[in-house]
Amino acid sequence: MPIHEKSLIRPENLVTHENLTIDGVDVSGHWSTFITSRTVTDYNEAMEEEISALPGGEHINRCWQCGSCTNACTVNAINPEFNPRYWIYLIRLGMEEELLRDKEILWQCVSCNKCTYACPRDVVPEAVMKATAHWMELKGHTPKSPSTHFDESFTNSVIATGKIEEGQVLRSFFKKTGQPLNQPWLIALVRGLILKFPITLLMRMGLSAVIRPRTTGWGRTQAVLNDYVGEVEARNSKALGLDGKGRH
Repeated sequence: MPIHEKSLIRPENLVTHENLTIDGVDVSGHWSTFITSRTVTDYNEAMEEEISALPGGEHINRCWQCGSCTNACTVNAINPEFNPRYWIYLIRLGMEEELLRDKEILWQCVSCNKCTYACPRDVVPEAVMKATAHWMELKGHTPKSPSTHFDESFTNSVIATGKIEEGQVLRSFFKKTGQPLNQPWLIALVRGLILKFPITLLMRMGLSAVIRPRTTGWGRTQAVLNDYVGEVEARNSKALGLDGKGRH
């Protein structure tokens, strides 16, 4: 799966001579650009297997490097360094250190699914990006991303009460990400609700936010969900060789 694109060569690996003459021919400047050779010794032969064991990464082995995912990518159109095809290439080669050099931008996938619609091999690149970001978090390479914090806040709220409580989810998310509650957009939203919603409905919403009532008979379902979450975390930890240390 060779890739020959200058955009994928790290700048520090490009060497250009300002003044160079070879056999009487002036090849100064870009004519004399060379790529420094290097020996890769940091292979993680289990990386593809580890990521494919996580939800979303199951079909990474189908990729044939056509580039349709990157060509369709919304984020790549703004930031060319966001390159799903290249990351899948690195994962399949086991080049962990090279992949981690992009750990600060890989999680920025916006889940528009354009890559998934464009993929002719049903790799589901969007899901692979999420699985890879999850893998980085579980392995301790990166802290939890804002999207992970939101997913956890949403899930915890539903498991705790059997309902989607937007207020509780937002408060939990802001707390985990260190954001203040007095967001301008949130203040504008609350003002709009006060002006347009009936007073009785506002009172019920306020009471629900404080009391947090559960769905009737939710206890048994809650126990089943908690068991399932525990099983998934244990399975993920085992696949990554983390000795049962799941994400909590």
